[in-house]
Amino acid sequence: MPASSPPPIAVERLVKIYRTVAAVDGISFTLVPGSITGLLGGNGAGKTTTIATIMGLVIPTSGRVTVLGAEMPRQRYRVLHRMNFESPYVEVPMRLSVRQNLTVFGMLYGVEDLRGRIAQLGHELELTKLLDRPTGKLSAGQKTRVSLAKSLINSPDVLLLDEPTASLDPDTADWVRGHLARYAEMRRATVLLASHNMAEVERLCDRVIIMKRGRIEDDDTPAKLLARYGRRTLEEVFLDVARGGSLAEV
Repeated sequence: MPASSPPPIAVERLVKIYRTVAAVDGISFTLVPGSITGLLGGNGAGKTTTIATIMGLVIPTSGRVTVLGAEMPRQRYRVLHRMNFESPYVEVPMRLSVRQNLTVFGMLYGVEDLRGRIAQLGHELELTKLLDRPTGKLSAGQKTRVSLAKSLINSPDVLLLDEPTASLDPDTADWVRGHLARYAEMRRATVLLASHNMAEVERLCDRVIIMKRGRIEDDDTPAKLLARYGRRTLEEVFLDVARGGSLAEV
């Protein structure tokens, strides 16, 4: 990345207050191209608000969020075509076929050669035989793959993921993680991943940000977090932070 290029995601002293509750309380972090970062935290930690603010859906109380140099949400029109979001908990229209859904989203993003892009994603995500099936007739795992295809339809430079392998069997989930890793590397895309699957985060992410009560409690590579807390797994580290433990009392 040239020195003059802005970071894909930059969060600076972000604060979001709902009435009297600080959902996000002064957090800062910057992500680099080609990185996959895990955003962890229990319920109410501030993950969803942080992601929604990065997407330009929430106006900060104070602080600043930029995506590819555009201030969110004021300048989101400049970069929305280079971003995307995936969550298996956000459903697409069930009566439309997979192909129809992908066509609608592809048109919204102005994807060139949309027919070819859908065929490519069908092949890559093993959806080819499902493209003309009503989305509502698919299994939970198949719907998750469709949701992933939707999130990749515009070949985004910034990809925000919420539990991307939910409802998938272990083999398919492993395949999806591999696909995401290859996509980030080949595209130099920046991926921010919210997940409660600690093994997934440990394998897929090169950086982990742990939030608690709206603040960042820790931020490092998985290996360094394990060493610092004296734990064997990221799940044990997460429980230490969630339950208020110290750094292995060092």
